[in-house]
Amino acid sequence: DSTEIEGEITIGSVDNMMESLLEAKNIIIVPGYGLAVAQAQFAVADIAKKLKGMGKNVRFGIHPVAGRMPGQLNVLLAEASVPYDMVFEMEEINDDFEGTDVTLVIGASDTVSRQVP
Repeated sequence: DSTEIEGEITIGSVDNMMESLLEAKNIIIVPGYGLAVAQAQFAVADIAKKLKGMGKNVRFGIHPVAGRMPGQLNVLLAEASVPYDMVFEMEEINDDFEGTDVTLVIGASDTVSRQVP
């Protein structure tokens, strides 16, 4: 069975990521368990708030199996004071990816890669 892959994946440096984020108007951040392990929720929340302060539409898309238990990522983002109106379950935000300029996947490669078992 074959699956057609749509869109474009770009892996780059911190510099080109910053450039992409600064040019973007619509940004979706997809956090995963790696974000929890690295305790990066505070840094990511700070980045999101700064981007939002620049007038960008920044949202978090939470995959249903992200983390080690349901709701773990939601709790971590709440702990980092991410406003609830920025956090969406994947089924709520899936249709918005088409109009998104940048999707930042942080510690969630298993939710976007078919190569991970």
